[in-house]
Amino acid sequence: MKKIIIPFFCAVLFSVPAAAQKKEAASVKTEATTSKLTAKEVIDNYFKALGGKDKLEAVKSTITDNTLSVQGMEITMSTKKLGNKFKSVQSLMGQQMVQLFDGEKGYFDQMGKKTDIPADKIADLKKGRPVDALAFDAANFKTVTVENVDGKNYNVLSSEKGKFYFDATTALLYKTVSGEGNVTIKSYMTVDGVQFPSEVDAEGGGQKVNIKTTKLVINSGVTDADFK
Repeated sequence: MKKIIIPFFCAVLFSVPAAAQKKEAASVKTEATTSKLTAKEVIDNYFKALGGKDKLEAVKSTITDNTLSVQGMEITMSTKKLGNKFKSVQSLMGQQMVQLFDGEKGYFDQMGKKTDIPADKIADLKKGRPVDALAFDAANFKTVTVENVDGKNYNVLSSEKGKFYFDATTALLYKTVSGEGNVTIKSYMTVDGVQFPSEVDAEGGGQKVNIKTTKLVINSGVTDADFK
């Protein structure tokens, strides 16, 4: 199941802020000082950098085409989102793997073998949004620090859910470190005035994967019928 678990991990990882993680966040050895910003200011600045909260909330659906590189293999993936629903179809060497969540329940389908999405994931998936950044809520974070990583300063939001590094210059999310795994956002792309991650390095379950977005369409081409 590893070939399907890792892509699924990548699909839901950005919703980590809304999820209660069971594992301790991995430690990162950096010098930390108290930030002058509140958690609300960090998140508000992040939303503004992405294009503004109004624009983010106006995104009701997305279609995203990605290329995933993992263990020397290249997987193509197309994902549709509508509200908290999503369907992801991955293709590898002529075989397809499907992941679907209809808002209440979901499954993995790998070469005709279906496995239900684990029950402990359902509550978190129900909170999903087409724009994963909207999962951030200042009320979930008690501390804000400034940490220097590779010569750059980051405002870091920390809680039992993990650590989230926001570039002090651009206000954009750069890295997440949590029980689900680690993600580094290497670049962003702008679609209809909204910024989305365009290249991501992710690590979880002992595997590493590079994800590149080749196409992203918002508010077009997705209906409820896609999640039946």
